[in-house]
Amino acid sequence: MVRAKMKRIVAAALAEDIGTGDITTLATVGPKKKGRAVAVAKQDFVVAGLEVFAFAFKCIDKNIRVKKLITDGKLAKKGDIIAEVEGRLSVILQAERTALNFLQRMSGIATQTGKYVRAVRGTGVKILDTRKTVPGLRPLDKMAVRLGGGVNHRFGLFDAVLIKDNHIEAAGGITAAVAQQKKYLKKKLKIEVEVKNLSEVKEALDCGVDIIMFDNMTNAAMKKAVALVHGRALTEASGNVNLRRISAIAKTGVDFISVGELTHSVRAADISLLVKGASRQE
Repeated sequence: MVRAKMKRIVAAALAEDIGTGDITTLATVGPKKKGRAVAVAKQDFVVAGLEVFAFAFKCIDKNIRVKKLITDGKLAKKGDIIAEVEGRLSVILQAERTALNFLQRMSGIATQTGKYVRAVRGTGVKILDTRKTVPGLRPLDKMAVRLGGGVNHRFGLFDAVLIKDNHIEAAGGITAAVAQQKKYLKKKLKIEVEVKNLSEVKEALDCGVDIIMFDNMTNAAMKKAVALVHGRALTEASGNVNLRRISAIAKTGVDFISVGELTHSVRAADISLLVKGASRQE
């Protein structure tokens, strides 16, 4: 399923970029001319998205050969060659930007995720992503989070229950919202509820929910909330999470910390694709 979605995303990106034809490449590079290009790391980062990178070339020409020199999820150092691409140069040049866009974005997500995962190492806390992704890119964004060591939260509105503040307001309270949710469900799914204070934590516990999300609560309040829950539900911290706070949040005893920054504020990894050889054949 993920691979099928990946192919659709890449094909759409290539169509957007190439349009009616790459007028620069068509003019300057013969259609039969072959060569080799290398993807080079221009900084240290966690590699993610090499399968997507390779498919961008193969989507145009299945005979293009892509050799991956570093495994997804591993650290690339500045100057490392990540992958080699061989075949028709016209294809390599047409797919270059699309391939790099995906690889750079996904590597940026994996790298940032890795920083959060390392910051809570030893606490047992799992780092979760959110739905704050670029529309249409969610399968790849969430793949990158996994490659960085994080854990995917729900994929969308259809695969998990999360009763947030607006649902609670619209339904008339936590108790009413949870009751309506339980009545609606046709299959067994865990119910998560967002709360903002200890009173709401108590109400959520009385409703028998499975996961309680502490929304924008102070560390002191979350520590009290975890003690109040006392293992009767899983707990998640959310809101205003950053690398400066993450260690202190983890020490409150929560099970999960969701971090929107992983995907909504991506700093792309710096990678270049350089042609290193071309045949004389035209």
